[in-house]
This record gives sequence, C-alpha cells and structure tokens, in this order.
Amino acid sequence: MNQFIYSKPSDIKTAQQLYRKNDAPQYIAGGTNLLDLMKKDIAAPSMLVDINSLPFKDIVNSSNGISIGALSLNSEVAAHPDIKTQYPLISKALLAGASPQLRNMATIGGNLLQRTRCPYFYDTALPCNKRNPGTGCGAMEGLNRSSAIFGTSSECVAVHPSDLCIALAALDAVVYIQKDGKDAAIPFKDFHRLPGDNATMDNNLPAGALITKITVPANHFNTHFHYLKIRDRASYAFALVSVAAGLQMANDKIVSARLAAGGVAHKPWRLYEAEQFLTGKKATEENFKQAAAIAIKDAKPLKHNVFKIKLLNNGIVYALKQSVGV
Repeated sequence: MNQFIYSKPSDIKTAQQLYRKNDAPQYIAGGTNLLDLMKKDIAAPSMLVDINSLPFKDIVNSSNGISIGALSLNSEVAAHPDIKTQYPLISKALLAGASPQLRNMATIGGNLLQRTRCPYFYDTALPCNKRNPGTGCGAMEGLNRSSAIFGTSSECVAVHPSDLCIALAALDAVVYIQKDGKDAAIPFKDFHRLPGDNATMDNNLPAGALITKITVPANHFNTHFHYLKIRDRASYAFALVSVAAGLQMANDKIVSARLAAGGVAHKPWRLYEAEQFLTGKKATEENFKQAAAIAIKDAKPLKHNVFKIKLLNNGIVYALKQSVGV
C-alpha cells in the first residue's frame, strides 16, 4: 500500500476542493471495498477525503417515495421501518449481501460504487483491461464461471457485484449527485454502464462528484415481491445469479411487473421485455415460465458459465412464484 494524505472535511465545498487539488484523490466513507483495492495495489490514491462528516445520512419518507442519504449505513437502511414495510425489496437485497460486520460499515452510496469482484481484476499478475487497459480480458478465454452472459464486449466480461443495486434497478431509483455546488439527478438505469470499448469505467458518475442521496418512487411492490440470491455458499458470497421480482396485483391479474437480475452483466440487468409480457396476465406458473424464456433469449454465455442461463431461467420462475405464493 502506498503512502497517502488523509483529511476529514466538515462540509461539501471543502471536500470537493481537496479532491480537485490532488492528482489521485479518492473519497472514502465505509471503505469496505476501497481498502481492499488499496491493499492489493489496484487503487493507489494520493489522498483519502473522508466524507463521513457530510450531511448525507437522512432517510426521509413521503407520499411520493423515499429518500435515502448516501452515507446511510446498509444495516440501518435494511432495518428502517419504512423500508421494511413499504420498500421491503430493498431490505431483503441488503440483508442478502456481505456480512453483518460489513453492513455495519458499508454505506448506500459506496454500495453503488463498488468495483467488480472478477478474479482477473483482483490479481495484478493477470491481464485485465479494467485494471490495466490494453492488456486484454483474461476471463474471456480463461476461467469465466462467474462472468457475464449479457452486455459483454471483447474488453470485459465482468459482472456488477451489488445486491442492493439489483433491487434499486427494479424499483426505478434515482441517484442524486453534487459537484461544484451544482445538483444533478441520474436515473438508476443510466448510472451504471456496460463495458463497451472502455472497461475502466463502471459507472457514469462525473469525476469529483459526490452521491448525496438515492430516491425510490412510491410503488405497489411491497406485498408481492421476492429477492433471490443464488450463490456457492449460504452467506458472505457474491451472486452467481440474483433476481429481484415485484408484482402489483389486482385479484389474480398482474397490473405491473418489475424484474431485474444480478450476476449476469456489467450493470444491474433490468428485464423489460419479460415485465411487459407479464403485464395484464394472470399470475400462473406457465406465464412465469414464458416470461423467463423471454428474459434469457439474448444471453451469450462463455465456455464456463453456460449454466447461468438455466440458473437465471429457473430463478426468475422461482422468484415470481414466491412473490405470489404459487
């Protein structure tokens, strides 16, 4: 680990001034991902700007939706009574991630910004375009069991690791940011990005900008929902495939559907076509199977992750069935 300067400003303006004045700065909150990257010499900031004193910790519920401060802890959000009753998909996704100790340190904003857990990214002896552009993607022809089956490019086949982000993608969250005194909003579907021809970038957050809050609009997905995480062991493991499902029901008919998948793409993967198919249909196993078939039709697996197609197919059906008790 390289030497670095540490500063803990008390206001947003000072934090962003410090960021601008250094050649390789990094904001830090919980540090549950950043410190790992520093220890492995993947990240080497010249300055750590500790933002824990900034006013981004409030959770505010209203008739229009809920606002979650970017510095709110994952454990606090998961246990918040309004989240548990009105936005339970968020709580379930958070509780499926990491360990209790990490959830007590990790922040909501940091969760959005965590880097991929691809083994080729984490091993500096191996080629990785994300870590070292132009060296190639080692996973492409290597051990790619955990890699993506949607949205890949020749540059990168890594997957987004967050559980929370899959739920936020399904619920049409919005990310609010601030830079140089100016506020902006980024729809969640546009916040993360596919690798394309530049694998170094995981998201579209402007350099030096701070996430201030995440909002989720009011919805009717708090009764019929399920978060499924399929992994190699029961805890403290990243998803091979995950599914966030929410249904708004009127009797036995689906008024509206939300589906998003994790462990399958470089960003949270929203399953829009499957949602559209389900809208107006009855909540039957046969319709769930047809929706799953639509969801997997464009999958492009690699040598070692063909199994993810069936895993996602079955996971969608299971999550939808669980959401309505079929």
